[in-house]
Amino acid sequence: MSPRFSFPLFSVSLAALSLAGTLVGAHADDTVEAWRLFVSDQEAGKVTAIDVETGKTLGVFPLKGYATHLVPSDSGATVFAVQMDHDAVDVLKSGVHLTDHGEHKDVELEDPALLPVRQEGGRPVHAVMHGDEILQFFDRDGEARVLSEKALLEGKTEYDVVKVAAPHHGVAVPMGKYTLVSEPNLDVETKEGELPPRLGLKVLDAEGKQAGEVAACTGLHGEASSAGLVAFGCEEGVLVVRPNDDKAPVPEMIAYGDEMPEGRVGTLLGGKAMQFFLGNYGDDKVVIIEPASEEPYRVVEFPVRRVDFALDPAKVKLAYVFTEDGRLHVLDVLTGKILRSASITESYSKDGHWRDPRPRLAVMGESIAVSDPRKGLVRILDADSLKETRTIPVEGLPFNVVAVGGSGIRH
Repeated sequence: MSPRFSFPLFSVSLAALSLAGTLVGAHADDTVEAWRLFVSDQEAGKVTAIDVETGKTLGVFPLKGYATHLVPSDSGATVFAVQMDHDAVDVLKSGVHLTDHGEHKDVELEDPALLPVRQEGGRPVHAVMHGDEILQFFDRDGEARVLSEKALLEGKTEYDVVKVAAPHHGVAVPMGKYTLVSEPNLDVETKEGELPPRLGLKVLDAEGKQAGEVAACTGLHGEASSAGLVAFGCEEGVLVVRPNDDKAPVPEMIAYGDEMPEGRVGTLLGGKAMQFFLGNYGDDKVVIIEPASEEPYRVVEFPVRRVDFALDPAKVKLAYVFTEDGRLHVLDVLTGKILRSASITESYSKDGHWRDPRPRLAVMGESIAVSDPRKGLVRILDADSLKETRTIPVEGLPFNVVAVGGSGIRH
């Protein structure tokens, strides 16, 4: 296994349309709330930046190809536009700066921009955010590039590398001085051009050497962090990794058990203020996972198939689940009960290709954004009532959507 080394990053400068952002919700005490949406198109290679309060387009940023994933950094200062089918990752500067001062945050806004730090490599998919570090995995290269957000914002193009056993659809997650990496199953024969399946999870030390045995996690897919824990979805259950002081962490499998319905976890979200995970489970279910509980799994079933789901970072016991009948459901993760539901869009069947344009969710304070590709809209809902407060037209097929912003004080 190879340790992290520095390499030059291929850099391309792209022109981008950019307009000044605006502060929203300003009060006499200089308290403001500012939110921006970044919306990718399902067909065109572009990301649109929008001021939520005014609905004004702040910029339309060209990409190499359409973004299969939009991933905001932990700070919200950058958004990664991952273009899996075009072997490229572009990085957008959000223009939103939230500085923590303990009892309050300072808010500063500037123009969003496309940074001249494009990454190119074989089939990028999973981008893991970890403070200033971003680990972008490239499946066909068999490596994760470790990038610094601060350096990217300065236009610097150096990165470290975490190498894995062989190219595969993988992921790498830092945990202290160790790195958790997916392990491919090289004993399985694959056709030309195909990548091997995932066998499990391996722990690497700071020198890139394996620490401990490979933990079984068949078909490893889906990763999230919550209150110091990292979880991975597997066919057998959910693999949980805890920090172990200065020693190598030891993964623990939480098996589904015989009482669970047929299904598996392949996508995970992690609670921020409470230690839990929310995962998909089958086509029409989600599962609440509490690793410390005697009964760690609670399955919630919906009337029709699930399309997207999101956690509320502020109202920490709430999650939102969008189903193919065009309805949005509010889920209490403490009780596992659906609190209320409302019709938002026309039906979006999950039949067809998994990449067909379907709505996506983003939570922003007291509002929820729902992309509606067929109508060329982003619908803004009141988070409490689920009533639509306004719509924002977006040219093309608005698809993935992420929200960046918050409240604070403008000095």
